[in-house]
Amino acid sequence: MEQNRTSPDFRHIGNRLLEWYRNNARDLPFRQTKDPYKIWICEIVFQQTRISQGLNHYNNFIKRFPDVKTLAEAEENEVLLYWKGLGYYSRAINIHTAAQQIMDDYQGIFPSQYEDILKLKGVGKYTAAAVSSICFGGKMPAVDGNFYRVLSRLFADDFDVSNSRAFTYFSELAALIMPENVGDFNQAMMDVGSEICKPKNPLCGECPVNDDCLAFSLQKTSDYPVKSKKVKAEDLALTYYFVHRNGQFLIRQRKDDFIWKKLFEFPISIPFEMEPFVTASKTISHKLTHKNLSIEMFNVEVTSEEVWNDFITENQYLITDVEGSHEKSFPKPLENYIQNTLKD
Repeated sequence: MEQNRTSPDFRHIGNRLLEWYRNNARDLPFRQTKDPYKIWICEIVFQQTRISQGLNHYNNFIKRFPDVKTLAEAEENEVLLYWKGLGYYSRAINIHTAAQQIMDDYQGIFPSQYEDILKLKGVGKYTAAAVSSICFGGKMPAVDGNFYRVLSRLFADDFDVSNSRAFTYFSELAALIMPENVGDFNQAMMDVGSEICKPKNPLCGECPVNDDCLAFSLQKTSDYPVKSKKVKAEDLALTYYFVHRNGQFLIRQRKDDFIWKKLFEFPISIPFEMEPFVTASKTISHKLTHKNLSIEMFNVEVTSEEVWNDFITENQYLITDVEGSHEKSFPKPLENYIQNTLKD
C-alpha cells in the first residue's frame, strides 16, 4: 500500500545526510572535480561496476581520454580496448557516440541543462540528474537502486520498485527530504546506500538517519524495497571454432546488433575440409545479466597452409596471436580461452 505523503516537512533528513556526507564522504578522484565530462564518465563506469573494482579502469580511461574532444576523435576499437574488463561494452560505444554528439551539437562544450544531457546517447534520467546536480546546481534527485532502497526503508514504503512508475514515484518521495544542495545530497544518498543501507545486512546502527527510519523502528528493513517482477534469464547456446596455426589464430569483429557489440570473436563455423583438424572441444558456461550462455568451443589446429590460407581468403578473417590479442577486446570467456589454449 502506498504511504500517505501529505505533510510534514522531512527536509531535516536531507540536511542530516548532508552533515554526515561532509564528514564521511568517500575520498574518490572524481569527487575532487566539477568537470561534467569526468562526472559523466564516472557515472557510466560505475553503473554496473563497484567502485573498488572499477577505479583503476576509470583512472586509466580518463588519462587516455581526458576530455570530450580526445574521446570523440579516438577510434572506436581503442575506446573499447580501454573499456576492457568493465563489461557491458555497449556503454563504451555509447559514450564514444555521445562525445561526438557534444562536439557536433554543442561545439564541444558539455551541455549544462538536464534535458540536453538526457539527449546524449546512452544517458538516462539518473545519469542526467547526477551530472546536472553535481556540476551545474540542477535540482533533480539522481534516483537509482540506492535511492529506492534508502527511501523504501525510511518511509516503510512498499511501492514496487520494478513498477514502470518507480522512477517518478521515488523522485517525488526524494523531493520530500531533499535539501537545497542537491548535488551533495545525491552523492550522500549514493554513499549511504552503498556503504550503510546495503541490500543485505544493512549497518543500521551507523546510519545517520536511523532515528527517522520507519523500517528500522519496525525492525523490518529486510522487507524493503519491494520488488515483485523478476526477469527470467534466457538460455543461449553459442558455438565457436578456435582456428589456429603456429601460434596464430583467426578472429573477426562482431556487429552491434546483439550481445558483445563490436567485440572480437572466433569463427562460428568451418568448412568440411577443415573438420579433420578439430582436436578437442569443451563447453563453457557464462552468465550475462539476462542470459545464461552455453558456449561450445572447438579447438581447430590447422597443419595445412593451403587450407589455412583458403579459409582466411574466403571469410576475410583477421590473423593475430596472444600478444596481438591484448590490443583487442574479447568477451571474457573467449579471452580466457585464448590464454589457456596458447599459454607457454
